[in-house]
Amino acid sequence: KQWYQRRVRVSVRFLEFMPFSGNAWQSPKFVPFDEQKKVIEGHFGPLTRIQDCKTSTSMNYTVPGHTGSIGFISSMSRNFCGGCNRLRLTHDGMLKVCLFGKDEVSLRDIIRDRSLSVEERTEQLGEVIGKAVKGKKYSHGGVESIKEQMKRPMILIGG
Repeated sequence: KQWYQRRVRVSVRFLEFMPFSGNAWQSPKFVPFDEQKKVIEGHFGPLTRIQDCKTSTSMNYTVPGHTGSIGFISSMSRNFCGGCNRLRLTHDGMLKVCLFGKDEVSLRDIIRDRSLSVEERTEQLGEVIGKAVKGKKYSHGGVESIKEQMKRPMILIGG
């Protein structure tokens, strides 16, 4: 088993526990990035940082003696909102520009509007998406403000 883990190129990601509707968020369950990294380094040795792309949501590292990588998505302890270029389209046609934001824009209604031509719908979609992206916040308000907002459960957002 150990041979397999060292030789096979696998990317493992650790995602910080985040407050979402229905996930029983409690601060004591939260393990920040620094603590996660320290535990892993205690077992495997010092991790070496990999150069990530500008919009990466993961801080990636190599593990001594392993061919794969390990990454930490530290959305709570070290938010990366300012560089995030992610958009999410929910199962019911709502566009979310921020995983933690409660704001959503309906793309479904525009797509289904048969009173508009395909060209008009396409133009309207571009305008609505552009406006939503331009309104994206540089940073979320931290754990306290996030847990106070009512948001969809992660399973209904997708990701």
